[in-house]
Parts: sequence; C-alpha cells; structure tokens
Amino acid sequence: MDTSFSGSALVLGKNIDTDQIFPGRFLEITDPVEIGKLCLYGVDPAIAGHFQKKGIIVAGTNFGCGSSREHAAIALINMGAGVVIAESFARIFFRNAINLGLPLLTCSGITGKVQSGDALEVDISTGKITLSRTGEQFSCPRIGEHAMSILQAGGIKALFRARLGKGA
Repeated sequence: MDTSFSGSALVLGKNIDTDQIFPGRFLEITDPVEIGKLCLYGVDPAIAGHFQKKGIIVAGTNFGCGSSREHAAIALINMGAGVVIAESFARIFFRNAINLGLPLLTCSGITGKVQSGDALEVDISTGKITLSRTGEQFSCPRIGEHAMSILQAGGIKALFRARLGKGA
C-alpha cells in the first residue's frame, strides 16, 4: 500500500454527515461502483462525476458524523478518494473507514489554509502534508500502528484472512 498521496484537494465544511456522504435513500444500491457515483450527493450531486481519482478530501470538524453506515466510506473509496484529511472525525466513521482500507488523517487548522483545487502532498506514515501552492507544511498525528497495519493489509477482512492463512 502506498503511504504517499499527491492530488487535488476538495475542501468541504464541518459536520459533513454520513447522509451527505451517501444519502439513506440510496441504501438499496449494492454495487460499489454505483455507490461511488453517488458519493457526496448530499453536498452536491455533481461532485462524484468531477472528482479526480486519488483526489484528497479536506474537511472541517466532525467529518462522518451521523449514522454508523459503512456506505459512507465505501462511497468515498469508490469515488476515488485517496485519503481524507479532516480537523476531526466521528469515531464510528473513523473505524469504518480504516476497516475498509480508506486512509484518514486528523489535522487541526487545515481547512483555513487549503482551497479546493490546491495540490497536496500527503504522507500518512509520517503525518506530513505539503500545500504545493505555498510550500507550507503541516504536521498531523500519525496513524497508529494497529490502524496502519489494517490499511496496509487492504482492510480488516484482508488482514484477518492473512492472519488465518486463507489468502484473499
């Protein structure tokens, strides 16, 4: 798994809830590709269609609040998000995202510095983010060792399969 990401930022506000990330009225959809096409529909129905693959979501506080549905993380992964950086995450969303293999970084104050479209360099193993436009660097808390092992395995299911010797 890559621990370094380069991409264009999509900046969102604070309190982006799981219903904004993947609205409940779409929960009958089971195809991950189709789920990805509806990602962030509750913020703007056109976002997923214009989102650059391996793009970087930057958000304010309490990202992923609301229900405990895994669809939110599945939608972000299948929309093509490489990493999500937020000032804080809802606890259940954080665990769901890591368990599904979506890297997250918590970084205080970042939303006031980054604009949508800015190029970012992100290293999740060190917690370093570089804003290309200004050269400014941010130091964020690193992802914990256990969470990183889940991400490196490709998610919690892949990690347990590997530990049980069952392969993919």
